[in-house]
Formats: sequence, C-alpha cells, structure tokens
Amino acid sequence: MKRPVLVLATAALVVGIGGGYWWRGATSTPQAPLFAAADTVAGAALYQANCAACHGANLEGAEDWQTPGADGRLPPPPHDESGHTWHHGDMLLFNYTELGGAEALARQGVAYDSGMPGFADTLTDAQIVDILAFIKSTWPERERQAQAARSEAERNP
Repeated sequence: MKRPVLVLATAALVVGIGGGYWWRGATSTPQAPLFAAADTVAGAALYQANCAACHGANLEGAEDWQTPGADGRLPPPPHDESGHTWHHGDMLLFNYTELGGAEALARQGVAYDSGMPGFADTLTDAQIVDILAFIKSTWPERERQAQAARSEAERNP
C-alpha cells in the first residue's frame, strides 16, 4: 500500500514539473533577479515561523514521512538533503508553497489530496523566495547543483 501512494505522489509532481509551473498571474517564466535578491537570514526566520511546525526545526520532516497517515495523506517531507525537495525546480517549489499542494497540482490537471497549505495570503512572493533560498542554502553542493539544473530547465524548456 505504501509504494502505490508514493508512486502516485511522485507522478503527480513529475506531471506538475512537465506542465511548466508559472508565477502567480505571470505569463512568462520566473525572473532570476527575484532569486538573486533572496535573503537567507530572513528566510531562516520565516521558515521557523511558518514551516518548522510541520517540516521540522532542522528541516528533518515528519517521522515516517513516506508512509500515508490515517487520513491517507503523506506527512510533511524533510527539506534537507534526505528528502526530495531538491529534486524539484524553483517554479514548482514556489507554486507549491504559494498555492498549496492540492491547488498547485489541480492547476496542472492532477487531483491529489496534499496536506500542504498555500501561503499566498500569509507570505509575499519575496518571503517565499527567501524561505526557499534558506532551504537550498543548507544542501550539500551536489544537491544544490542538481536543483539548479532543474530550475534552469524550467526556465528554458
């Protein structure tokens, strides 16, 4: 039972990546300057205030994060190198955070009951980018390079 749910969740994210995520209201790919101006110190504080309760103070994720809970949802994954966050480009990560998992995937035609809430009404675009920059700053070089390549592929399909 565990494996089919994980495969479904992975497939949903791959469809989302392949579908080409866009910034809220934008008609083009995300602009690199928004990420270039990111503040990892502010991102660390924002992460603790908005994300740590679910994803862990040290980005470790929930216990048994690959096993669905009683509600059928996968628990919050880690954002350190042991998780899969670094497998996704900036657009997907931004949209998943801004819109929430279910809405971000629904916009790509994928029905998936994600427990990830959207933060569009709580955080600004710049704050979301700061959080993502903080998370990315904690990864080893190999993971940062792999994630950067995925982000580049999103910008230049």
